[in-house]
Amino acid sequence: MPRLHETVETALPLGETFAFLADFANSQVWDPGTVSARRRGSGPVEVGARYELVVKSGRGTAPMTYEVVALEPDRQVVLVGTGSQVHARDDIQFAALPSGGTRIDYTADLTLQGWRRLLTPLLGGTFRKIGTDARDGMQRALDARVGGTAR
Repeated sequence: MPRLHETVETALPLGETFAFLADFANSQVWDPGTVSARRRGSGPVEVGARYELVVKSGRGTAPMTYEVVALEPDRQVVLVGTGSQVHARDDIQFAALPSGGTRIDYTADLTLQGWRRLLTPLLGGTFRKIGTDARDGMQRALDARVGGTAR
């Protein structure tokens, strides 16, 4: 099972960083592999919140449903995603920096479904690129929010 692990540090305060990343509807802002994302229902982000995503898959796209399975405000959010082509578990951990900013530790475990599972050993470079693209997008999106410059 491929594991993506990335770390990001931003000057954005912990509370704002957590609120932005824990709401997975925002994944389309920071993850270049996400074509669209929307929250099912309304209310606060909490365990059981569900998101409908369309993600890039090869030369096309594929739908995925994510659900928040664990949440500790300002500390951690864990989401499980399911789709016909992949199963994912995203664990995002947050820590305040002495500077007032935030350190994000992002881990995603991916399992390809069906016959695609046979391709896993051949896709190491592809998985690394997915991880670095997500990290770089997260860095840009969070840094754009420092000082209230982004919505």
